[in-house]
Amino acid sequence: MDSDDVHEAQLTTVANAKIWAQLLVEEGEVVEILHNEKFDGFEKWSECVVVTNDGESVMDFFNMNMMVLVAHTQRTIDDIVEAYLFRELHDLAY
Repeated sequence: MDSDDVHEAQLTTVANAKIWAQLLVEEGEVVEILHNEKFDGFEKWSECVVVTNDGESVMDFFNMNMMVLVAHTQRTIDDIVEAYLFRELHDLAY
């Protein structure tokens, strides 16, 4: 994300990320948002990571056994969560 302000943060490229947000979603609701300066700095690893495009550098995520999803148009946390729940995010194209 480009900011740790949940209401203002926008998804950005892996190379330009200033902060990483880890979301806990239960029954379609975001119940917790954690922030860290490093993608691997969370206590538990995420099941998946969302990137902005198919050209992102994602090998580190694959090495951590994370699923990589692409949000081609979604940029806010709310939009990404909604797209995730409705299966509108895409698998990474090789």
